[in-house]
Amino acid sequence: MPQHDQARSTVLVTVTGPDRPGVSSVLFTVLTRHAVELLDVEQVVIRGRLTLGALVAVAHDPEELQEAVEAAMHSIGMQVHTSLGTDGQVRRQSTHAVVVLGRPITARAFGLVAQALADVGANIDSIRRVADYPVTGLELEVSPNPDDPEQPHGTLRAKLVEVAREAGVDVAVERVGLARRSKRLIVFDVDSTLVQGEVIEMLAARAGAEDEVRRVTEAAMRGELDFAQSLRARVATLKGLSASVIDEVAAELELMPGARTTIRTLKRLGFRTGVVSGGFTQVIEGLVTELGLDFCAANTLEIEDGRLTGRVVGDIVDRPGKADALSRFAAEHQIPIEQTVAVGDGANDIDMLSAAGLGIAFNAKPALRAIADTALSQPYLDVVLFVLGITRDEVERADAAEGVLRRVPIT
Repeated sequence: MPQHDQARSTVLVTVTGPDRPGVSSVLFTVLTRHAVELLDVEQVVIRGRLTLGALVAVAHDPEELQEAVEAAMHSIGMQVHTSLGTDGQVRRQSTHAVVVLGRPITARAFGLVAQALADVGANIDSIRRVADYPVTGLELEVSPNPDDPEQPHGTLRAKLVEVAREAGVDVAVERVGLARRSKRLIVFDVDSTLVQGEVIEMLAARAGAEDEVRRVTEAAMRGELDFAQSLRARVATLKGLSASVIDEVAAELELMPGARTTIRTLKRLGFRTGVVSGGFTQVIEGLVTELGLDFCAANTLEIEDGRLTGRVVGDIVDRPGKADALSRFAAEHQIPIEQTVAVGDGANDIDMLSAAGLGIAFNAKPALRAIADTALSQPYLDVVLFVLGITRDEVERADAAEGVLRRVPIT
């Protein structure tokens, strides 16, 4: 401390009681009369109960300030606790955001997460609720001990991934700061991510080859088969089908719950949005138009004389092709790759999620979960918003302003 501040003492004032207008005004009126310096302040309201804390520095009699604050707060029916000291240190700077998602989040689950943080020497600096629908979401700002040699880089994430499985919740870990808030482009896989089900299986059902195609699809998604080879094998089963089945399947596509909310919210924030799919352009192009997406990369089915030939034309959008598409879209919109997000569910999304600034595995196969920055197991696409630091309240206020707010009952 500078020489002229050495005689100052600090006082931590904590006010609790029913929340109502004027509490802060009364407190700071008293503090103003004693010419204190405000070092830190924080307030939270839970179910109508207020907790307000203020850390101040006082140059004169701290006991006199203490008595004045207590008298003022008691006069309006609030409880107050004051702590005197000489430590003027303000709250520590959090380095990570930990988002816990569950339906529900039980006390046991949260306790396991808290214990895991304690085990790696991470302090919980703040907690806030980010969602109550379609899942409960809690965001913890935490600060691991950077000087602990027993907890190397990556330990926090690894520990929380481990405890998430035991607790039955999803846990996402990100660095706080500008990097988290600067994301500007997001790409989604289509099958079993943006939409429910697999388009190739829907097409194969028309050809009576659904079981055969499903076996090949599952093997490819697990990473057991080369995607390009498996795609050609699956498309070959469609030979001879009328091209009209494309429109039929396109009309049957069902968006993943929360998909419209997710895209609508991200577009409000100025995100560039699009899809990168191992599926087929002719099937999803209507969806791209309907959602107002900025870009699309997918495979093209060959059609001759109104029928499918059982082949694809042009470059195949496979595992490396998806990553290339992400990079291309980012370059076209002059967005650094660090500011991109990729969401997918299968092994063919590995390169794309690895390339993105933030890779999110959505109800994914083990091969993808193993490399993703965050793995989500809730069947609602809008949980992606909570990982990005967007709250349900913010989403619903924006929806209400446009007259599109609604909550679908969850059974």
